[in-house]
Amino acid sequence: MHFLPIFTVVPIGPGTCTAPSGEVGNCIQSKDCMLRGGIPAGPCAGGYGLCCVFLQTCGGIIRENSTYFVNPNHPDVYDGTGSCQVTVQKVHPDICQLRLDLDMFNIAPPEPVNHLCTQDQLLVSGGSPTPTICGSSAGDHMYIDAGLGQSNPILLSLITSGTFPRIWRIRVTQIHCGSISRADQGCLQYFTGISGRVRSFNFNTISGRQLSNQDYSICIRTERNFCGIQYNACPDMENNRSRSFTISGNSNNPTGTMVGGGTQVTTNTCINDWLLIGCIRSTDRIPPPSACEDRVCGGTFSAEVGNLQKTVQSSVRPFRLYFHADGIEAPTDMDNRGFCLDYVQQPCTNGF
Repeated sequence: MHFLPIFTVVPIGPGTCTAPSGEVGNCIQSKDCMLRGGIPAGPCAGGYGLCCVFLQTCGGIIRENSTYFVNPNHPDVYDGTGSCQVTVQKVHPDICQLRLDLDMFNIAPPEPVNHLCTQDQLLVSGGSPTPTICGSSAGDHMYIDAGLGQSNPILLSLITSGTFPRIWRIRVTQIHCGSISRADQGCLQYFTGISGRVRSFNFNTISGRQLSNQDYSICIRTERNFCGIQYNACPDMENNRSRSFTISGNSNNPTGTMVGGGTQVTTNTCINDWLLIGCIRSTDRIPPPSACEDRVCGGTFSAEVGNLQKTVQSSVRPFRLYFHADGIEAPTDMDNRGFCLDYVQQPCTNGF
């Protein structure tokens, strides 16, 4: 005869949980939450644990996974100036990356002439090189290579000046070296899934300004049995002419696609600001295998020179985009928003 145990052991932590406020916490013992400086946010694990949210602001040290770096007075706005910095210490020597999720991120925008972050800026130091960003980028993320070993803490700094109702809440997740969540080497952004959306920082079809001095890779994990990928400019419901891809030229006027770096163009086009996608072709054409482009710029998204927006495809793997923007906009480039692209991976049977 078999007897069922009266008590069932429910493991508590290191699992995550969601607080009523929407923040992600750690499911741990209630006594541990208070000892470790967390904020109790309701039960988890069927009532056997406590959802504990960790927040740090200026001068703080992040010692827990899934800790938020928040502005002073959070969740209210912050109008102070100076440097607000937190130090991220690894929770384990076997941490290779940090993921920064910009849950809330609205700081002063770049100046309007050359789109430089002269008033506010987010800086990341101590890890892999990252571009300086400012403006509004809620929902975006960054991966930071953290190096090997326990030393070399990473510093997150918000530099603020002038008057602006700024707010930020950045979730810092630490990723083990062997984790399936680890991004490929050299990827500032890393996306998974058959379909999704990629965009530049501070992108907005109405008020966004493409940030200057950008150099980084956006990577998309190749899903099983998929060999190609297609990209489309995101829908733009606010403007008569789409502003979803405007990274060079005067975007107040109709600006066509410029391409370069491929096999069709011999002149030096797309040399200041550009998006690189390996060997792209328009899906409505079947050119010889050698006819493709690498760099795209201008104000219309296509693999061909002109004003007609088109779906493009690439079979270069791994799927990776590289964005470059120099430090000068005026007078040639004006009012560029950046880019927003929807992608769909293509099965290997679709001619890839």
